[in-house]
Amino acid sequence: MTYKVTEEHGYAIVHLAGDIDLSCSAEVRRALLERLAAAQSTLVDMSGVSYIDSSGIASLVEAYQTARKKHLEFGLVAVSEPALSVLELARLDKVFPIHASASAVAR
Repeated sequence: MTYKVTEEHGYAIVHLAGDIDLSCSAEVRRALLERLAAAQSTLVDMSGVSYIDSSGIASLVEAYQTARKKHLEFGLVAVSEPALSVLELARLDKVFPIHASASAVAR
């Protein structure tokens, strides 16, 4: 798993790539929570995610809940088919705001 952070339209965008599993979900969690601790609305670009397990999903859920408590925006963008399948299975595609791209998110 790799990640990088960029900024666009006032959002921190965390670009994830590769397998998101127990071996790296703590790193994903830390990256997301750091942005939210800095009071940055955050988008997670999941276009490069080839696999995500329950620990990765838990990191996304925790970040989403943290964002809501802080009144910050949080959403997923460009979700890959493998990741979307897992989100749909858990019915989280109805919970997370999911956008086609970061530029599609209206400010």
